[in-house]
Amino acid sequence: MSEVPGSTGGNPWIGRLPALIFSHVVGTTNVVSVMAMAPVISQDLNLSAAEFGAFVSAYYAAQAAGSMPAGAITDRFGVGRTLVFAHILMFAAAAMLAVAVGYYQCLGAMFLMGFAYCMTNPSTARGVLDWFPKERRGTAMGLKQVGVPIGGVIAAGNGALAAHVHWQSIMWGVAAMMVVNGIYCLVLVRYHVPLPKDQRRSIVANLGDVLKDWNFSIYAVLNGLLNVGQTNFFGFLTLFLTSVVKASQETAGFAIGLAQTSSAFARIGWGVVSDRYFVGKRGQLVAWICGAAAVFLVLMAFVGPGPGLYAGLGLAMALGITIASFAPVVQAIAVEAVEPRLAGSAMGVNMVGVHLGGMLGPIVFGWVVDNWGGYDAAWIVTAGIVVVGLILLLFVFKEGARGDG
Repeated sequence: MSEVPGSTGGNPWIGRLPALIFSHVVGTTNVVSVMAMAPVISQDLNLSAAEFGAFVSAYYAAQAAGSMPAGAITDRFGVGRTLVFAHILMFAAAAMLAVAVGYYQCLGAMFLMGFAYCMTNPSTARGVLDWFPKERRGTAMGLKQVGVPIGGVIAAGNGALAAHVHWQSIMWGVAAMMVVNGIYCLVLVRYHVPLPKDQRRSIVANLGDVLKDWNFSIYAVLNGLLNVGQTNFFGFLTLFLTSVVKASQETAGFAIGLAQTSSAFARIGWGVVSDRYFVGKRGQLVAWICGAAAVFLVLMAFVGPGPGLYAGLGLAMALGITIASFAPVVQAIAVEAVEPRLAGSAMGVNMVGVHLGGMLGPIVFGWVVDNWGGYDAAWIVTAGIVVVGLILLLFVFKEGARGDG
């Protein structure tokens, strides 16, 4: 284990947790700004729904490719070094978007952005495991994950701003955020406590131990299916509201901000609830959250222009509380499902499943919109995929089981 619990001084709630939170803030601002500015970017580059879906898919494809090595690297080299390197790559991706002159350059920037951010979840989750006791772990996970909706709120502001400022100028501002927080993350390097050389294991060995656990592999798959709901919701919300509900760009940006704001409170709340009532059975809480989300996704199919805008805003808030907010609970399950020394590697393997869902979901959604029933059918298909993930969670995955399973 690269960082030994209890061996580092200082109050982790004050000195280290903010760095984890802000890492999610800037990383989320990066990608969600692109989603919030989707109508402007699509118009500027003359993109179809499927082509913009490829933007989102490139981001998640990179995360799927990089998550396993990112998790193992975190176990080997520590939380601080991994996060600093991630910020360097996230800055490069934002800068690439800011100077891109065509679709394929933007696609490459999205791929790099995803590869950079894939290091954030394993490293921040590993920090929570190492620095916080089990009875407070869900709360700490919820607090560090609140950085995601905070970043989403900032990105929503960028979406509204894009009606008045060129989207590439906005991306330069996002790039500057990466520099500031990357410097802040240097404080975490001091908490890295390496193991003696005779106790270190290779990155490949750690990954192998996780991959041979069949029960955990099922968990990674079902998380990918659940993540389809979250990715499609955020990836297509602004396009749906502007093209179907006939909302303005500013209103569509407000809708993302509403969803992200509700998610900020919900992530903390679900973390506290899981610690207080669901330790050892956190999967039951995930089932309730995502089951409700599946219903809300179906209801999105009935939202139309006019008064339907208010229903759409209400559903955006409801989905912010549910499908956008279950991550702290499933991440707590993931780090508790393996030996502590494998926590980063386990998060990496789990995030491969999550990001594969994020990669394939927008492709399916965009294809359905363009070829089979429009947005109505796409929301219903998304809900069905989430339900399949819930079936695996409730009837196949065994929470708390460790080993070859």
